[in-house]
Amino acid sequence: MNILVINAGSSSLKYQLLNPETGDLLAKGLCERIGIDGKFTYKPQVEGKKVLDAIDVAMPTHSEAIQAVLDALVDAENGVIGSMKEIDAVGHRVVHGGEAFNKSVLITDEVMKAIEDCIPLAPLHNPANLTGIRACQKVMPGVPMVAVFDTAFHQTMPAKAYMYALPYEYYENDKVRRYGFHGTSHKYVAGRAAAMLGKKPEELKLISCHLGNGSSVTAVDGGKSVDTSMGFTPLAGLPMGTRAGDLDAGILQYVMNKYGLSIDEMLNVLNKKSGVEGLSGVSSDFRDLENAAAEGNEKASLSREKFAYEVKKYVGAYAAAMGGVDAIIFTAGVGENDKAIRAMVCKGLEYMGVKLDDEANSVRGKETVISTADSKVKVLLIPTNEELMIAMDTASIVKG
Repeated sequence: MNILVINAGSSSLKYQLLNPETGDLLAKGLCERIGIDGKFTYKPQVEGKKVLDAIDVAMPTHSEAIQAVLDALVDAENGVIGSMKEIDAVGHRVVHGGEAFNKSVLITDEVMKAIEDCIPLAPLHNPANLTGIRACQKVMPGVPMVAVFDTAFHQTMPAKAYMYALPYEYYENDKVRRYGFHGTSHKYVAGRAAAMLGKKPEELKLISCHLGNGSSVTAVDGGKSVDTSMGFTPLAGLPMGTRAGDLDAGILQYVMNKYGLSIDEMLNVLNKKSGVEGLSGVSSDFRDLENAAAEGNEKASLSREKFAYEVKKYVGAYAAAMGGVDAIIFTAGVGENDKAIRAMVCKGLEYMGVKLDDEANSVRGKETVISTADSKVKVLLIPTNEELMIAMDTASIVKG
C-alpha cells in the first residue's frame, strides 16, 4: 500500500511517498516558492533514478505543485511507480484540530469545515493545510484523503493539565486552553519506545523530549498524552531556536511600554528573535552554538546550558505528574544528534534512577538505548518519523 504524505505551507509543500506496511520510502521532495517562481526538488529513493534539485517548475498555485509531484512519481524514466493507481491514499498533516479531533480522520466536507473553524487558533498553518488538501482533491479526484492533526495526540490531557488559570469564560467562549503540538512525533516515538522495551504502551510511563528548532516535552502515561510543554500556541514551554518559551507575561508590558512596541511587534520578538538565538546573539542552530561555545563564546555556552536546564525541569515535573517514569526519550534534530545536550539533561537525574552510558551516548540518529544496563529509568534515542506515522494512520483509516 502506497501513501502520499503531504505537508503544505503557505508557499511550500513537502511530500513523501512511502509504504507504511514495510516502512519503505520510495521518494521525497519539496515544492518551494509556490506562487512566485516555483522550485521543485525530487529525491527518488530507488537505485538508478535521478535526483532533481530545485529545478524551475511553474507553480502559480498548490495544484500545479501537486501535479509536478505526481508527474515526477510516474515519470516513465525517473518515476518510482507505474501509474497514479498505485497511490492508495493521501495523508495530510494538519497543524490544529482544536477540540474537534482526538485522532486522525477521513477528510469530508464536515472535516474541512471543522479545520476552517480552527483557523483563528493557527492562522499561519491551517489555511495552508486546507490549500494543500483542496489542491490534492482537484488533481486526485476519488483518492481517499486523511487529516492527521499535530494536536490530536494531546486531546487525552485531563482538564487540570490543559486549563489555564484565567476567567473560565475565555475557555467557554474562545477555547483558550493548552493544546500542545508535535503530537505525531510524540505518538510515534512512544510507540517505538514500547517496542524497544518489549512492553505494551499501556504498561509504561514515558517522557518524550522532541528537541529541535521547535521543541516540546510530553508526559505519556499508558500510551496517552497527559501533559505537554507547548500551550495555546507553539510559543510556550522550552526556549527554542528563536522562540522564547515560558516567561513572565509582565515582561511584555514592561518592554512594550519602554520601547513603544505594538503587540504584533512584541510577538515577533518572542517568536523570531528570542530563544537560543536571542540569548546567544550567535544563531538558532545548535551546531553553531556548539562550535561557538568550543571557541569560548560564553553566551553560546549559556544558551545551551539554559536549554538543557529547562528540559531537565520538565522531565522532573512530568515524572512527578505521572508518579514515576520508566523511560526518557530523546528525538528530533537536537535530541537525536547532540550528545552533549542529552548528557546535560540527564546529569543530576541519578536520584530518579537515570544512569547515562557515556559510550552508548556517543551516537547520532540511531535508535538505541543510551543508559547503562542497571539504569532504573531507561534513556532512549529514537529518530522520529512523522511522515511514517501519518502514513500508518492514513492506511489504518482507509482500510477501516
